[in-house]
Order: sequence, then structure tokens, then C-alpha cells
Amino acid sequence: MGAMSDEGTVRVDLWIWSVRLLKTRSMATTACRAGHVRVNDERAKPSTAVKPGDEIRLRHDGRERIVVVQRVIRKRVGASVAQECLIDKSPPPPPPEALVPVGRRDRGAGRPTKRERRELERILDRYRTLNEPPEED
Repeated sequence: MGAMSDEGTVRVDLWIWSVRLLKTRSMATTACRAGHVRVNDERAKPSTAVKPGDEIRLRHDGRERIVVVQRVIRKRVGASVAQECLIDKSPPPPPPEALVPVGRRDRGAGRPTKRERRELERILDRYRTLNEPPEED
């Protein structure tokens, strides 16, 4: 990697990987290219420089992570050290019950019967009515 012009900054893809927000450096680079990473509310390219105090928003696995850079690091570190390098302001993950129920069938079970299909539709309708926004008059 080339020399950095300012010692107080580091590439955003490298920092995200170093503090263990994503599993691989290439995943971090891909997330930046796809527009899932924002630095101070601006879309970030993989080479965007981050410094202490910057806010990073990362969308991954259907969840948004919001972190503030505390320390700039260039090497991947242990989880306990990584926690010292950021302030996590992310909302808590949704409880497992809040996730959409997915109809899972055993392998080789074939198509659902009419009775099973109606039960599935009843469950899905109940889920939809619970999560619909209230109607405005």
C-alpha cells in the first residue's frame, strides 16, 4: 500500500475491515462501491479517508450500523481492541420475532396442500396487518 499523505487518516474500506464491522476487506470495498457506506452523510468510495470524529453508516445484512471513529488503525485487531477504536451508536437489532416469517418446507415434501397454503396465507395476512402503517384521513 502506498504512503498516506496524512498520518491521521486511513481508507474507509480498510478501517471497516480493521475494526471487524465486515469479515473481509473485499466485502468492505464491495459495500463502498455499492453505496452501502456513508461517511458524514456522504456516499463513500473505498478510498475515502476517515479520521477520528467521523461518523460512518454501514448497511449490511438488513441492518444499519452507525459508528463514530475513535482511533485510526490500519491492521486488523482483536475484538476487544476493535471496540476501543469506535463508538457504536447503532440501533439494536430487531428481535427474531419481528423478522418476516418465511415458509420453510422440508426437502422433498413437495408442494403445500390446499390446507397448508391457507394456513400460510392466514399467517402472512396477520403479519401484514400488524406492520401496515396507519391509514391517514
